[in-house]
Amino acid sequence: MKKQSIFALFLVVLALSACKPPKEFIQSLTVTPSPLENHAGKVEVTIDGSFPVKYFTKNMIMTVTPVLKSKTSDAVFKAEPVIYQGEKVKDNNQVISYKMGGKYSQKAVFTYDPAMESSELWVEVQCKIKDKVYDLPAEKIADGVNITPLLVSANAGTGDLTSQIEADKFQRIIQERQEAEIRFLIQKSDIRKSELKSEGVINLTKKIQMAKDSQNLEMKGLEISSYASPDGGVDLNEKLASARDKSSVKYINNELKKLKAEVTISSKFTAEDWDGFQKLMEKSDIQDKQLILRVLSMYSDSDQREKEIKNLSTAFKVIADDILPQLRRSKMTLLIDVIGKSDEEIASLAAQKSKDLSIEEVLYAATLTNDLNQKAEIYLLATENYPEDYRGFNNLASVKYELGQVDEAERCAAKALELNAKCVNANFNAGLVALAKCDDAKAEEYFGNAGGVGAALDCANGVLAIKKADYKKAVSLFGDAKINNAALAKILTKDYTGARTVLESVKKPNATTSYLLAVVGARTNDRTLASDNLKKAIEQNADFKAKAAKDIEFAEFMKDEAFAAIVK
Repeated sequence: MKKQSIFALFLVVLALSACKPPKEFIQSLTVTPSPLENHAGKVEVTIDGSFPVKYFTKNMIMTVTPVLKSKTSDAVFKAEPVIYQGEKVKDNNQVISYKMGGKYSQKAVFTYDPAMESSELWVEVQCKIKDKVYDLPAEKIADGVNITPLLVSANAGTGDLTSQIEADKFQRIIQERQEAEIRFLIQKSDIRKSELKSEGVINLTKKIQMAKDSQNLEMKGLEISSYASPDGGVDLNEKLASARDKSSVKYINNELKKLKAEVTISSKFTAEDWDGFQKLMEKSDIQDKQLILRVLSMYSDSDQREKEIKNLSTAFKVIADDILPQLRRSKMTLLIDVIGKSDEEIASLAAQKSKDLSIEEVLYAATLTNDLNQKAEIYLLATENYPEDYRGFNNLASVKYELGQVDEAERCAAKALELNAKCVNANFNAGLVALAKCDDAKAEEYFGNAGGVGAALDCANGVLAIKKADYKKAVSLFGDAKINNAALAKILTKDYTGARTVLESVKKPNATTSYLLAVVGARTNDRTLASDNLKKAIEQNADFKAKAAKDIEFAEFMKDEAFAAIVK
């Protein structure tokens, strides 16, 4: 009887123990990464551990829920739970052996919320045995969340991304050519009075007078080229072309003397103008035209060419009447530099909002100042005076972006694209605006139409790559750029030496530059680098004090009172 009683008591104890949950969740959990990290708006974490032998009772169902609890608010974020079951539970969850134990592994994904920046990762565990439910004590297993990728800057007016302008085509000096032609009779070199009354010669004389009297016109030279037609002997044509050259030079010198003008004359003559003959033939509709052109290509000797062409008796008569007279000539070309307004004149007229400036002069005027507000006024003038020219709107969009006036930049970029949808700079600027407004999909679409912008486009796409957590691609896109975003990409790929080199080479360092250097110091355990630059960042931008106080990057250093005093 006594043995039976002891055995019965053992069974009762065994039954009771099988109905009780464990006192606590399993210990020695591995959390990866730790601290938690935000990448592309997601906080992903893997929790691993092992259920000990005789831990998981056969009738138990265990629900494990990872929970992020904000340390700065009441916000709580729960991930999808994982459910385990004992050997006697009839369900479809992972079974854990009572005698052998088993592996616990869970991947949790949270959508990032700013309240997570200063937070803790806990696991909440609920056990159910038959109809009874038990809550085990919640356990903190990690800290969170590292949000360093969010230091990527796409804000307008910060200098992290550079908008693009359309260049002006302003030329202060433009060379013009005034041409005239004097024709001669066959085997003659004297200039007929009728030729001097031709429109070309009259206009040439007028231009010389105009240039002489104008401060904005400067004669750079007068070229005279005299010719003889290729019919006749070479010696005869040589003398004839030379005589025509002398007659033309004499005439021009006489005209300059009358006008009291001075210009350098350069002259040359061509005895047989086969080049001119070929050009006129190519434009003509003369019978046997192709045959004549073939003769020119087959023979280089002047006498042979002339003989072969004269054999085409019908064609040669037309040539003699229509082509050859045009080749007996002197061609005069006056070269004139048209001198435009000075920088001072252009700047003054732009300030007066004058309508006397061409579009090229207005666009050029904007390059004469470094003041962004003055540039904006000048580009506004361009849009008002030349509303059909997309460049004024694009450049105004660029300046408004640099001033941080995103809505105005968006309006102007849209108008530029309305006028010229294929303008790569306007597409790029519209993309920057979309990026500043956190519309990454729209930005990516605009950037796709901005091929050819170059390094600025690569840097903008680098920002998108960081936002997508494709940090290696971002490093490649930034290349050798010495900007904060490029350094951030290197930090996120753990190239801390490279990141420091970039940050120390930034042309216009700001508070973010200093803060990123402090992060590099924290990650490389360089307390001096971290503290000095954190102080500088806070001096440049007081908002970094509150951020640093809760930034997991500095959690270890914050245990030191001297370092913690920086953010107090």
